[in-house]
Amino acid sequence: MHQFSAPRTSLGDLDADLAAKVITASADVSLILDESGIVRDVAFGKPDFLAGGAGAWLGRPWAETVSEDSRPKVTALLNDALADIPTAWRQITYPAGEGADIPVLYTAIRLAAPGRSGTGVGTGDQSGGTRVVAIGRDLRSVATMQQRLLIAQQTVERDYNRLRHLETRYRLLFKLSSEAVLFVDSASRRIIEANPTAHEVFGDTGRSLVGRVFPHGIEAEDADAIETLLASVRAIGRGEDVIVRLGPAKREVMVSAALFRFERTVQFLVRLAPRVVGTDGTLVTNARARVLDVVDSAPDGIVVTDLDGVILSANTAFLDYAQVATEAQVRGRPLGRFIGRQGVDMPPLIANLRELETVRQFSTVVHGDVGASTPVEISAVAVPHADRPCLGFIVRAASQRDGVGESGVAAVTVPRSVEQLTELVGRVSLKEIIRETNDMIEKLCIQAALELTGDNRASAAEMLGLSRQSLYVKLRRYNLGDLSPHDST
Repeated sequence: MHQFSAPRTSLGDLDADLAAKVITASADVSLILDESGIVRDVAFGKPDFLAGGAGAWLGRPWAETVSEDSRPKVTALLNDALADIPTAWRQITYPAGEGADIPVLYTAIRLAAPGRSGTGVGTGDQSGGTRVVAIGRDLRSVATMQQRLLIAQQTVERDYNRLRHLETRYRLLFKLSSEAVLFVDSASRRIIEANPTAHEVFGDTGRSLVGRVFPHGIEAEDADAIETLLASVRAIGRGEDVIVRLGPAKREVMVSAALFRFERTVQFLVRLAPRVVGTDGTLVTNARARVLDVVDSAPDGIVVTDLDGVILSANTAFLDYAQVATEAQVRGRPLGRFIGRQGVDMPPLIANLRELETVRQFSTVVHGDVGASTPVEISAVAVPHADRPCLGFIVRAASQRDGVGESGVAAVTVPRSVEQLTELVGRVSLKEIIRETNDMIEKLCIQAALELTGDNRASAAEMLGLSRQSLYVKLRRYNLGDLSPHDST
């Protein structure tokens, strides 16, 4: 403790009133005690420090106003102060009626016998004798901060335990996974971590895969597919799974990848699973593999797109319609590029498909990349609630009895009833429906006129307001009556 070097000179004659102000200003609570430890006067720097007021302490032993566990500290402070021994700061607690106890940090100093009592909060004993002043600092704000710190430490500890349990579960899952899993640095392509299954798949049980450059152990001709997959994942966050051959046995595995950030690095999570496995492994079972083989070999074109109509996969038959050699040439392109009139037929088809989830016998044409057009019927289904929502299309060549209109859209045989007309909605455009309606009405009117005139074509033409030549053109168009090559006038 460093004290004033010349207090009498620097402070001068400090009277009792001024000394009381200095003590009150420097402490949250100040006590004036006699030699017996009785509280003779009290001053508060904080008006709300004691709910009961100063009268609750005046005339009582200091030790009786504090908590039971703080009484030895009060006795020690008084003894040191009366012996003129510099006292250390001690934390004393006061019992509170509700809530936590009030902590106060105290130190005590012995004063000379007063000539007269100074101004205080109460009216203390005016008799002479040694006095002790106890100066206290309210620690409630510090205790609140300590409580918050304790809560924060407990929260951090709980979070740490949770993370530790998560890491334990991750390590256990990583170790027991039946799929080969690799963590690969995206910049150097070096394997950072590999699970035991990966060592078995790569046939390196005696050597570590960590540190090797990926793709390690992949056939050279399949390495480009891996590079394309990783480049797609890095660029757009996803990529199509690829099938590659692995190791000397050329075992086929399906490779998928995902991108994630760890601290300041970017890594790939690479999974390698057998292309066809039994019921224990199940990425693609034998039954599912047979279904895929059938779909790929089906005579009808089968196309899977996303919800916007962008092609995800297509079988060989559709590639023939589109006049391309490989699936990669159509993947990522809009199906509307090949179906019907670009920007006209596909939007209403997709809209109906999203709303109804199924569409049957939609008549249109498929345009190949080389220029050939094939009339087809499309049946489609929407799968919006799967993990990867998609649309599926079955493209079937139209039968020979279906004609093709001048616009390139397959025209349906002239309907014979209103019900047949309404069935055209969703299959052809409104323009085609109106044209077919006009044809139907025109044909029915000609048939009625011929019946009324007893097949007298001159009278029928006059009844319809047509020339004989126009009537014969329409008769040929609708294949009505027996016309010879010379029936034109």
